[in-house]
Amino acid sequence: MLKNKIVIFLFAVTTASAGNAQTLKLDAIIDSITHSHPVVKMYNNEIRSMDEAAKGAKSWMPPEVTTGLWMVPYNTRLWKKGDMGGTGMGQYMIGGQQMLPNRKKQNADAAYMEAMSSVEKENKNASLNDLVNNAKQFYYDWIILKKKLDIVNKNEKLLDFMIKNAEIRYKNGMEKMSAYYKAKAALGNINNMQLMFKNEIKSNRIRLNALMGRNAMIDFDIDTSYVLKDYSDLVFDSTLFNANRSDLKAIDRNINVNLLKQETEKQSLKPQFAIRYEHMFGFGGLPMQYSLMGMVKLPMVGWSAKMNKANIESLKWKASAMQAQKEMMLNEYSGMAYGMRSEFELKKNQIKLYEQNIIPALRKNYQSMQLGYGQNTEELFMLFDAWETLNMTQLEYMNQVQQLLQMQAQLDQLIENRNP
Repeated sequence: MLKNKIVIFLFAVTTASAGNAQTLKLDAIIDSITHSHPVVKMYNNEIRSMDEAAKGAKSWMPPEVTTGLWMVPYNTRLWKKGDMGGTGMGQYMIGGQQMLPNRKKQNADAAYMEAMSSVEKENKNASLNDLVNNAKQFYYDWIILKKKLDIVNKNEKLLDFMIKNAEIRYKNGMEKMSAYYKAKAALGNINNMQLMFKNEIKSNRIRLNALMGRNAMIDFDIDTSYVLKDYSDLVFDSTLFNANRSDLKAIDRNINVNLLKQETEKQSLKPQFAIRYEHMFGFGGLPMQYSLMGMVKLPMVGWSAKMNKANIESLKWKASAMQAQKEMMLNEYSGMAYGMRSEFELKKNQIKLYEQNIIPALRKNYQSMQLGYGQNTEELFMLFDAWETLNMTQLEYMNQVQQLLQMQAQLDQLIENRNP
């Protein structure tokens, strides 16, 4: 009996929890993307792979072991000791050879391999910047859709009141029907907008779930508050972009990797030493013998150094090309940023006009028309016209706010500011 009560209680709690959609703020969504998006996991694994590979940079070359017959005559009778006491001919040999590592080359190889993952780290941050921009766009669009839905819901009630009032007046012979049918059609358009806004909200929820790396159909809501940032004091110069942009940092890391690769090529031109030891067991009383030899490779000689020298020269030109690419990107980012900030400030001023002048005036116009309609001094079509103008202007105002928030997200992406 007690067990059944516990099961019922747990079911009730689960049902209640499922019925309340979680409300997420933008910073929580960004944190989730930073930790859970598959692209982040892919880059983390790639970085770990490179770091693990770099651990073997200072390993020695494998030793070589030899064994077999050495200077043995084909005539096996000569292997044995002679009747007159002479020794036999031929030996059995075992030997080993080891290349001795060049410490400077090992250090150069290690530095090169350890630096390779630094490029992927910056590439990961650049990809994260794009993902966060997408999240901001979807989030801001969702905010505007909710506000638009709120506007049309309120205006639907006003329109519904007009229609019902007109029906009563028509029955009493006090109203013409032309404006009434226009209002009925507008009500249908309002209902169509509601369906469209709700469907777009659902689409944005699915997209944000996908960005957070979780089930696309998880239900949640968002906080509709937002902050308009101030970019007026920012100087969009090379200092800002070099400090913030991961793609520019990736180029710097690539140039550094390029220089380290040049160093490995230079060290490959240095002599390489090896040691070889061989021990021989003589046949037919032949005494045991050994050989101990040192070896040196000479890669710096003209006919073998061409490839390394060509690679070094190629890497120098590649570094120059990457530096030129970086300068080109810096100029492009700076121009884009100043242009976007100018448009951003213009849009903010336009929105102020909507908030301070246009919408208050249209709201007062509607209220005066509504008062006149109630006192039978204004007709329905004039009241409907005032309502329609107010409704469309409020929606257009929200479109302007949406464009402003999109510009803000794009500016944040340009300067790589991942904060909400």
